[in-house]
Amino acid sequence: MRSLKLMNSLMIVAAMAAVPSGVLANTLAQNLAKIEARGLASVSNDRIGILSKAPANVVAVSASVGGSAATDAVFSRAWLASQPKAKGSAEFQCLAEALYFEARGETVKGQFAVAEVIRNRVKSSRFPNSYCGVINQGTGKKHRCQFSYTCDGKPEVVAEPAAYARVAKVARATIDGKSPDITKGATFYHTTAVRPSWSRKFTNTARFGVHLFYSRGARTASN
Repeated sequence: MRSLKLMNSLMIVAAMAAVPSGVLANTLAQNLAKIEARGLASVSNDRIGILSKAPANVVAVSASVGGSAATDAVFSRAWLASQPKAKGSAEFQCLAEALYFEARGETVKGQFAVAEVIRNRVKSSRFPNSYCGVINQGTGKKHRCQFSYTCDGKPEVVAEPAAYARVAKVARATIDGKSPDITKGATFYHTTAVRPSWSRKFTNTARFGVHLFYSRGARTASN
C-alpha cells in the first residue's frame, strides 16, 4: 500500500514537470497536501498523541538547566536584595550573627559556604544538633571555642546594620534550604591568613574568597 502511494506521488510530480513554474508550485502543493491529509486520516488519534509528545529526556534536561540557573541566582547580590527582610527564631539569629562576625566581608557565595559548614555540622552526629549549639560549642573557654568571635573576649557588637541585613538573608535562605551544597560536605574552614596544623590532615574541598573548606577533621572552624 505504501509503495502504491509513493508511485502515485511520483506520477503526480512527473506529470507536473511541463506546467509553468507558478502553476506547478500551487498545484503540487495542493496535491501533496491531499496526500498528507489522507495519510493522517489513517492514523488513530492515540497514535498522533504519542508522536506529538516531546521525548521525556528532553523535558528532563530542560528542567535541569532551568533549575541550575535558578539555583545560581541565589548567590547574587541582586537575589539577596530582592528578598524580604529576614527574621526568625533564635536558631536563625544565631546563624545570622555567626555569618556577620565570620564572613560579612566575603562574597555572597562565600557567605553561603560558611553558612553551609554550620548547617552540615548541625546535620552531623559529631556536633550539636542545633545552630546555636554548633556556634556556641566551647564558648566560655577563651580561644578554645569553635568560632573565635564567641570566645575572643570582645563584645559582639553589630556596627554595620546593612551588612547584617544581607547576611541575615543568607542565614534565612540556608535554613530554608534554598542553597545547594557548594562545599562538598565540608564541616570545617579557616581563612587564608592562617594555616592551622589540622588543615594538613583533612581534605580541602573548596575555596571561596579568603576561606578554605575541609571535610572531616579540624577541631576548630575559627578564623
